[in-house]
Amino acid sequence: MEIKISHSEKRLFGKLQITGSKSESNRLLILQSLFPSLQVKNLSNSDDTQVMKKALQSEDEIVDIHHAGTAMRFLTAYFAAKEGREVVLTGSPRMQERPVKLLVEALKSIGADISYEKEQGFPPLRIKGKKLVKDEVVVQANISSQYISALMLIAPSLPNGLQIKLDGQITSAPYISMTLEMLQHAGIKGEFKNNRIKIEPVESLPSKTINIESDWSSASYFYSIAAICDEAELKLSNYRKTSLQGDSCLAKIYSQLGVETEYEKDSIILKKKPCKKPKRITEDLQNSPDIAQTIAVTCLALGIECQLTGLHTLKIKETDRLVALKNEIEKFGAKVDITNDSLRLHPVKTFNEGASVATYNDHRMAMAFAPLALKVPFKVEDAMVVSKSYPDFWEDLESLGFYVQREG
Repeated sequence: MEIKISHSEKRLFGKLQITGSKSESNRLLILQSLFPSLQVKNLSNSDDTQVMKKALQSEDEIVDIHHAGTAMRFLTAYFAAKEGREVVLTGSPRMQERPVKLLVEALKSIGADISYEKEQGFPPLRIKGKKLVKDEVVVQANISSQYISALMLIAPSLPNGLQIKLDGQITSAPYISMTLEMLQHAGIKGEFKNNRIKIEPVESLPSKTINIESDWSSASYFYSIAAICDEAELKLSNYRKTSLQGDSCLAKIYSQLGVETEYEKDSIILKKKPCKKPKRITEDLQNSPDIAQTIAVTCLALGIECQLTGLHTLKIKETDRLVALKNEIEKFGAKVDITNDSLRLHPVKTFNEGASVATYNDHRMAMAFAPLALKVPFKVEDAMVVSKSYPDFWEDLESLGFYVQREG
């Protein structure tokens, strides 16, 4: 489905209930499957989480996770440790182009039985579940944090637990810390220091209900909206100041653009205050690469130069997000320079009209560009790709007065 999106107002006020964090939900679903005494509240309604839930309940030999990268990583480890279970774990054509070799090698080093059905290093994977008794593994620290989290999540179910030695500089450390804190919150002992993670084994856990915080990545689009508006006050529910999510750094980043974050008991209020626009935004997003698209489009809308670094993991996401950002931003008349791990935006004062933004089967492309409708109307192709993480996104924009015309 294609949509046309526009908004003529520069003052926005509203309240929104945003679905639970996809990152937290998918971690807790793995833990809940390993330790059924855990209960979960405010589970994400995203496609990725529904795919994860269905896969964990499946008894079929072939488990298809479609576009869900998190599910591919977490389930590779989960099924490898599921003694007596044999599956072929597969996904979409794009998923079969996304590397998983380093995770597979790490799992094999502790005894896993995994083979490639097609191309070496890529899904589909044939996984024969075994009891994994080796208790130490070495992995590169600069790989996707999801590989490391996948190992951490199965670690407490292994007979001897697991020590994970990280070799080199760590990428996306907040996501590793999130996984550890969720394990600890569930009652599992573990520590992360000096590039070494140690998770203790546990046979069972006491009954406990865990309330999932709403998704900070999803909040980023409303930070963008607030920044672009002349005046805004947006209340987003179920957020905490002491968040486990790395993308909560949004509050600090967007304060440069006049967006103040007020914390209430179970919510945040975004308020746009008059401020002098900076000429340039410079951010190292190594620990929060998922908000790079949002920040780049915000700066485009405000006519601000931006230099974003630490983006090397964006090349193996749903699409090569650096190339996609360059292609789509330049449709509006700006110029973008990219390297293997950075993006530089050269802004423009006026925008080309009539642009049609391609989404590349990437939910964040659709949502990151949406706030730009406050400046110029445009089209979004394959707009329902947002269901991957935020199915209610377009309806929530309409509640804020955005004009969203659906076609096809």
